[in-house]
Amino acid sequence: MKTVEHTVPNHDGWNLALTQTWDETALRKNSRPVLIVPGYGMNSFIFGYHPRGTSLEGALAKGGLEVWRVDLRAQGQSRSVGGGDVYGLADLAITDLGAAIDAVLDRTNTSATTAAIIGASLGGSLMFAHAAAVAHHKIGTMISVGAPVRWVKIHPLLRAAFGSPRLVGLVRFRGSRQLAGALLPHVLKHTPWLLSIYMNPEHVDTSALTELVRTVEDPNRHVNREIAEWIRSSELVVRGTTVSRALASLRAPLLCVVAKADGIVPPETAAFPYHAIGSTDRTLLEVGSETLKLAHADMFISNHAHERVFAPVRDWLIER
Repeated sequence: MKTVEHTVPNHDGWNLALTQTWDETALRKNSRPVLIVPGYGMNSFIFGYHPRGTSLEGALAKGGLEVWRVDLRAQGQSRSVGGGDVYGLADLAITDLGAAIDAVLDRTNTSATTAAIIGASLGGSLMFAHAAAVAHHKIGTMISVGAPVRWVKIHPLLRAAFGSPRLVGLVRFRGSRQLAGALLPHVLKHTPWLLSIYMNPEHVDTSALTELVRTVEDPNRHVNREIAEWIRSSELVVRGTTVSRALASLRAPLLCVVAKADGIVPPETAAFPYHAIGSTDRTLLEVGSETLKLAHADMFISNHAHERVFAPVRDWLIER
């Protein structure tokens, strides 16, 4: 397996970080490169790590796919070159994701002219927003994993947390990773049920908490305000485009992955893009059951992620 780190300017004050991984002996050069986009309050580390075995990145690369993961502005290894913290969802979806896609296609070892995008949670929302707002986008296939577009249903705790756009837009977050590292052991020991809307500890190797929290980032207050407005209206609007309405005009194949016990993005909300997209090539993958409760983060870090998510995503991509 070969891995190369790239630095990509977004031409808006940030150098984005891209990690490229492929298996030189298995690479399918006629396939699209796969770009994984992280979600809210996180970076791309978790896609290259799993506490018990092969990561999503590794599983796809072993299948012969060239895999890229990106840290957008203020995530992971991205660095400011004059850019500040005043930015919103459109900047992430159009400017940053656009720069990342262009870099992937410019530097890929494949012959592809479009990319496959895996959007995790908010990363999937950014993927849909990019495809909706950019007229000549270069997205060839789309995989949304627990990604909201229209809030069909929302957990009461999430609604309460983002109840006031003005208030959440004022709060600056610092030290989220350190706080998560300090609190999680206590929550897991005394009140593990508090985590159930995000992950189910019985399905996750929690001895790897030090590694798992490396994916945590400080949320941005301006993005928080926009998310609160999105939750209040139920609709994601990016530079005048209502993304849910624009889905009907999108023709790229879509795999929509939904966790049945997801409390962060409930199944009804996560499945909305599948029902709304205009593509004739669309697949709904529901993971978990009444006895195997898989939540939001379980799709990437649980002991069942390999067979329930990674393998089906790999096979779906290879078929296309």
